[in-house]
Amino acid sequence: MTRVLFVCMGNICRSPTAEGVFRHLVESEDMAQHVHIDSAGTHDYHIGNPPDARAQAAAARRGYDLSPLRARQVAREDFAAFDYVLAMDEHNRNLLLQQCPPEHHAKVRLFLEFAEGEVPAEVPDPYYDGAQGFEQVLDLVENAARGLLREIKNNK
Repeated sequence: MTRVLFVCMGNICRSPTAEGVFRHLVESEDMAQHVHIDSAGTHDYHIGNPPDARAQAAAARRGYDLSPLRARQVAREDFAAFDYVLAMDEHNRNLLLQQCPPEHHAKVRLFLEFAEGEVPAEVPDPYYDGAQGFEQVLDLVENAARGLLREIKNNK
């Protein structure tokens, strides 16, 4: 079982979007029994809340259901429990590395490292932007999700 944790700041926009997209991809590839997927935030702003309504609406237009997801904060135990701890941006990666035991530092990476083609290094936070920001997040997340699944399959 490969365990993947997606992380952003509040766990209501980018990381639940990544969780929903990656879960959909894993299920469509009949890999659900081999991959455990979760998401969390580095901050406790939204614990227990569903994903942002704009993130849910954008995801739903592409066939992804984020409605069952609820925000949680990263816990110290997550670093041992997950094989991949994938931050949406450098700021959150640095926050993760500050709380991560040194033996697990290699697991903490930027999610877009798995994307193909010319993409930015970070998934931008769409929270203060309009609908186009959520569409851009989906484009980047779909690209990186395919690359991540490819890596997981190659490492089996």
